[in-house]
Amino acid sequence: MAEYDYDLFVVGAGSGGVRAARMASELGARVAIAEMDRMGGTCVNVGCIPKKLFVYGSHFSYDLQDARGYGWSTESSFDWATLLANKDREIARLNRIYEGLLEGAGADLVKGPARLLDPHTVEVCGTQHSAERILLATGGRAIVPDVPGREHALTSNAVFSLEELPERMMVVGAGYIALELGSVLCALGVDVTLVHRGEEILRGFDRDLRCHLHDELEAKGMRILLETRVEEIRQTNVGFEAQLSNGEVLETDFPVFAIGREPRIEGLGLEGLGVELGHRGGIVVDDDFTSSVPSIHAVGDVTDHIQLTPVALAEAMHFAHHFYGQGEHRIDYMSIPTAVFCQPELATVGLTEAEAWHRCQDVRVYRSVFTPLKLTLSERKEHSIVKLVVDASNDRVIGCHMAGHGAAEIIQGLAVAIKAGATKAQFDATIGIHPTSAEEFVTLR
Repeated sequence: MAEYDYDLFVVGAGSGGVRAARMASELGARVAIAEMDRMGGTCVNVGCIPKKLFVYGSHFSYDLQDARGYGWSTESSFDWATLLANKDREIARLNRIYEGLLEGAGADLVKGPARLLDPHTVEVCGTQHSAERILLATGGRAIVPDVPGREHALTSNAVFSLEELPERMMVVGAGYIALELGSVLCALGVDVTLVHRGEEILRGFDRDLRCHLHDELEAKGMRILLETRVEEIRQTNVGFEAQLSNGEVLETDFPVFAIGREPRIEGLGLEGLGVELGHRGGIVVDDDFTSSVPSIHAVGDVTDHIQLTPVALAEAMHFAHHFYGQGEHRIDYMSIPTAVFCQPELATVGLTEAEAWHRCQDVRVYRSVFTPLKLTLSERKEHSIVKLVVDASNDRVIGCHMAGHGAAEIIQGLAVAIKAGATKAQFDATIGIHPTSAEEFVTLR
């Protein structure tokens, strides 16, 4: 391989790219990685991490309400600038950590936009680098629909650099990002209207939880318009107005579109190289993340697989071990847990009830809706829901779902049980921790 400058050249220093570069380098490969923006990609800079920090910050508004029922005086004020500055400082710290991880592993970091010239050559800022293998880990980007006035439409990225909170926010979409950021701003006192073209929020999740969460979000003050589209956005003297398909003209200061993400492939120079793309523009890869061009590989959101950071990390681990290690690091895409950090948060692992009925001859469903103990002394009304889906033929639990405080932490543990093939009888035989919301999963009848 002396004919190449590197064994592996990675394009994109997000979660998947950094993990692949670091692992391959530690396994003995000569590695370089190119990044045109801040280290860490979407997750670190305008995704998972800052979003969760905003969720924590906004949830104190509810915690302070609850505190009064426990005898605490809760005179307080909120300063958005402080939260924003502290978030920025933490992200900068993580950017430095990512760069240090690569340096410590011995990988070369190349700053600037990368473009493939051929199956073994990458150009960055006019300098060419050759590599036996090229790994594309450029992630995705937010989709903005082609409607009149689309130049006024913002994406979720804009939330993370807001200089001050708007009075009125319109968020278009009803998936992870729309509900999470809408919940954050709603909790901070912003008048939030969610506009969604579908018949219910959170397509693909269990219907009981979708409807439950809809009610909880409206109870917190979020206005939800279903089966409604934005037909035009116009700028006014005091903000913006959106012409909706239901005939309403919605006035807003902050029109955000969170209707999905698409693979980021523009500028990579894939045209003419023979790299097969899927119907949504993602790079098509095999089980070892090799594209239709044997020397070009891809992991993470640019492949249009499951768009979750832990999935990109797992794919990167597989890639590094497969090509530069000695063992296989296979990925099981079944029963991947996930969470929506809206308020209340929702988490799930395994099959929904509808999916279970399509795959199993007989299904048993267990469900409980309750008021968490913490809120019994609070004037704030919020309910939790837990649900188990069981294959009646073998008693295996094939779906665990929850909406309520702590849902993500609880479901992460239950994901191990699902992966291990636990039965409903084994759930029943497990002694719960009392009083907790988690014990509901082992007391369902």
